[in-house]
Amino acid sequence: MSWCGQQLGKGVTLQEVTHTNPSNMAKFLTQTQINEFKECFSLYDKKRKGKIEAKDLITVMRCLGTSPTFSEVDRHLQVHKIDKKGEVDFSTFLNMMHRQTQQEDPKAEILEAMRMTDKKKQGYILASELRAKLTGLGEKLTNKEVDDLFKEANVGRDGLVRYEEFTRMVTLPPVDY
Repeated sequence: MSWCGQQLGKGVTLQEVTHTNPSNMAKFLTQTQINEFKECFSLYDKKRKGKIEAKDLITVMRCLGTSPTFSEVDRHLQVHKIDKKGEVDFSTFLNMMHRQTQQEDPKAEILEAMRMTDKKKQGYILASELRAKLTGLGEKLTNKEVDDLFKEANVGRDGLVRYEEFTRMVTLPPVDY
């Protein structure tokens, strides 16, 4: 199957999503999601015309909890035939957000990063090694944040992080009281 025809779950293809009438996005997104997306989108709609500048797309998407790369954002723009100096309307933005959320898999990304660190393929890494990465790379965590994370994920006193279990624990959905 071609890239444009790849399955997105529930029998929906990428081609169907990118060529969907914007009013039909309700079948892919909840009203709560649409409202949240609209609120953030509006903050970047500087001219109040219902559009954001393409250069702001990555920022808006990241503010909404996705993690697109620059090349993924470029691909979203290309699919919708929007120039990097152009504008994105809200209905197109909804399509892009749906597509982005469908392709992200935080659990798989965390597992892959852990496996790359586990040179001996033992199924665990040292807690001290993970702490060094979490406090020194990317969006740096504080030692307290790492302590809280380790406590929540039941990292044992033996100093080993069993990454399958760790990943399962840190990707559980938050409790909704």
